[in-house]
Amino acid sequence: MQHKPLDGIRILEIGGYISLPFGTSMLCGLGAEVVKVEKPVVGEDFRRRMNNESPYFRQYNAGKRSLSVDLKTAEGIGLIKALVPRFDVVLENLRPGKLAAMGLGPEECRALRPDVVYGSVTGFGSTGPLADRPAYDTIGHAFGGLYSLFSDDGRPQLAGGLSADLVTGLTTAAGVLAALVGKLKTGQPQRMETSIMEAVSVLTADGITQAFELGRDPSRTSRHPQAQNFCVPTSTGEYLAVHLSSSQKFWQALCRALERTDLLEDPRFAEYRPREANYFELVPIVEAEFARKPKEYWERVLTEHDVPFAPVLSMTGYLDHPQVRHLDIADHQPDGLALLRPPWTFDGVRPDRSSVAATVGADSRAVASEVLAAEDVEKLFATGVLYES
Repeated sequence: MQHKPLDGIRILEIGGYISLPFGTSMLCGLGAEVVKVEKPVVGEDFRRRMNNESPYFRQYNAGKRSLSVDLKTAEGIGLIKALVPRFDVVLENLRPGKLAAMGLGPEECRALRPDVVYGSVTGFGSTGPLADRPAYDTIGHAFGGLYSLFSDDGRPQLAGGLSADLVTGLTTAAGVLAALVGKLKTGQPQRMETSIMEAVSVLTADGITQAFELGRDPSRTSRHPQAQNFCVPTSTGEYLAVHLSSSQKFWQALCRALERTDLLEDPRFAEYRPREANYFELVPIVEAEFARKPKEYWERVLTEHDVPFAPVLSMTGYLDHPQVRHLDIADHQPDGLALLRPPWTFDGVRPDRSSVAATVGADSRAVASEVLAAEDVEKLFATGVLYES
């Protein structure tokens, strides 16, 4: 049986959608037992009334246990309070103060288990002038400055991916791991807090640095001259991306691959700084060369010359690529859904993920029975406080 780094760690998840569930899905893949608290009957909103068949719900929740309990009742809150001492970590992404109003805030949970790690994920932080505002992925992109980097002629363009939510999930997972390590070293638990607004700064660090270097706000195109980026169509209409950075050897390698060593003598392009200044003159020259031959030719030649490049893959193209399959990144389900495994290996082994997402309340009886007598559990089912599908 595969040993995982977080075997034996128990996490109670109170929340939904993407940012927190994605973070806990990573921790679940690393071996933690995650018990997800959900509403009775319909469960989390991302189930979209498809129970455990929603692709989104499966992607972010496969392998977790489901405890379906009505937190609008004193009995439901009482059950959660009774369970807290059995968990190493409590994580939530409700509005700031909402769980505290139920008696399940960080101080209350710490009173129930002094060494519990308590984590909160919010939109804008738990304090400050925007603390009470709702926030989702699009809000994180806009407020964090990402849309200003995705603009064409000054008009911001909506992003196709959920990068704000997903980086918040990874930030959450990293924060929990840091808190667990800190507790192991000092014996003292810490409260971990992050937000979509804070997590997006991980994605805008380069843009902020550009603003300092340029003396003005960067745009979608300002990064390309500095990084020597090219995204070029080949004669077959397929695109390749090239990233030379400031290393002179890669510029020389590209010129040799293009059979354009004359460019090495052109004062506009010979060195990095003039090449940066004349980038938009260089782009059509590079594009014209790539347009002469098909993608397969350029992949071979660029590889031979050690030029940093990659094909511009679609989602299905990425999943089908031999390198992705070699690294065992995706667990391909019978219906075609690809469950992404954690992006780490340990001793050369990538942690697997359970391919099964629990039905609503599938584990309600078993989890409640950890702290309640059988007759008390049945009473909660009879009154609708507990639910199992």
